Amino acid sequence: MRSLLIVALLIVVLIAGKFLFFKKDAKPAGGPPATGMPKGGPGQSGPSAMDVDVIIATESTSTGAITSTGTVVANEVVDLHPESSGLLTQLNIKEGTFVNKGALIAKIKDDDIRANLRKNKYEEELAVQIEARQKKLLDINAISKEEYDISLNNINTLSADRDALLVALRKTEVRAPFSGKIGLKNISIGAYVTPATSIATMVQTNPIKVDFSIPEKYLQRVKVGDVVKLTADGSIEVFEAKIIAINPSVDVNLRTVGIRALLSNATGRLVPGMFVKVDVPLGEHKTIILPTEAIVPFVGGKKVYVKEDGKAKEVAVISSTRTDKNIEISEGIVPGDTIIVSGLMNLKAGQSVKVSKIQNLN
Repeated sequence: MRSLLIVALLIVVLIAGKFLFFKKDAKPAGGPPATGMPKGGPGQSGPSAMDVDVIIATESTSTGAITSTGTVVANEVVDLHPESSGLLTQLNIKEGTFVNKGALIAKIKDDDIRANLRKNKYEEELAVQIEARQKKLLDINAISKEEYDISLNNINTLSADRDALLVALRKTEVRAPFSGKIGLKNISIGAYVTPATSIATMVQTNPIKVDFSIPEKYLQRVKVGDVVKLTADGSIEVFEAKIIAINPSVDVNLRTVGIRALLSNATGRLVPGMFVKVDVPLGEHKTIILPTEAIVPFVGGKKVYVKEDGKAKEVAVISSTRTDKNIEISEGIVPGDTIIVSGLMNLKAGQSVKVSKIQNLN
């Protein structure tokens, strides 16, 4: 009897719960819409369009520049070596001093060569006398042509020997191949030297060169004859150099192009090996310039949002030079595009937008 009473109570509780559940979900006529229906009912618009500031892309003439790091290079540099072996008898240099082209740097003992030259001189004089006598005898047919030719050939041989001795004598001298400064000397008078012996290093620092590189995408905007500006570390002095050569190939690892510029260095302020900042002008060209805040970086590149048919559209772009405020766009957009410049952190592709303000480029 007791168990029947418990079952009856459970049935009553279930019926009451079901009744309360359906009562809660019931919608009286003219009441509010059920959960999940858009506000405003069917046929009304969704969320309102987002207010944004924009800028109209326009083509303009740019005279931008890029900055690179360069290395100062001597205009000419050489290790001075003798051409022959022997005892060093003269060393006419002081470290760090300037010498003119052709100046005698060092001298190797040449006594044996000079002795052979004197011997050659006497032999040649005698050979000339013999040839003269043989010529007179040939004229009266007292000797054969063959005998005369032997005497003439002796003169020619001795003359060639003299030339060889003079060359050997010149090889005992080491002369400055150009005007420049002597570096640290590596040898002293009295040493035995060979062609492998380095006497000293010589450099020409006026004019002087600067080597630097630029990204390959700027290659077509730089040419031989362009003037670049240089600033040495720790200095406010600005130097001007003229581009004299552009490497005809691109570094496949760095995707850069090597460039060499030349400038006067009469004051000696620039020293080979120094690092300098190089400002490279890119010349006048047509481009689209946007404020930097319009650019949205993402993995693999950059993008902007373009207002098109009342919605935000993502467009990938390629940029080139930039300043603190503006950036050049080389690919991706065209003049006349409406570029969104505000609210980019909350903006999504396809989102409805309306123009609140049209900005001008600063």
